[in-house]
Amino acid sequence: MSDIEKRWVRITPCENIPLREGRPVHIAGRELAIFNFGDRFVVTENRCPHRNGPLADGIISGQTIVCPLHAWKFDLVSGACINHPESHSCLNTFPTRVENGIILVELPYALSEVKTDPKHSAHRDRPLRWVQRKPFTPSDERAVEA
Repeated sequence: MSDIEKRWVRITPCENIPLREGRPVHIAGRELAIFNFGDRFVVTENRCPHRNGPLADGIISGQTIVCPLHAWKFDLVSGACINHPESHSCLNTFPTRVENGIILVELPYALSEVKTDPKHSAHRDRPLRWVQRKPFTPSDERAVEA
């Protein structure tokens, strides 16, 4: 793709993306995720290729992100899936740069002009939640044996 078919889009000031965290951003009907590594910013699609989980809400470890829905792990630089390589799922990543304290992302014109239907891009699962179990009582043991 030639430089004519791409454009740099201003996103947000650097201070809006906390260190070692991600934030979602909507551009022309698409949802992207911006991650702050301290020395650089990385932009990917905000949908996990597995089940459309919100990657900006995931946990960053090194240069990887863990999807909050089903714990799929992706390399944020290459987009490769780390813990399910047999799936051949990859994230789309986008070049970024910082100018005068503003994060810019390079997008193809086709991507920046396409409008998507939000009900098709929304994930259907809910994020994982920790559940506290009831304490085990001896009366529960009899119910199990019966």
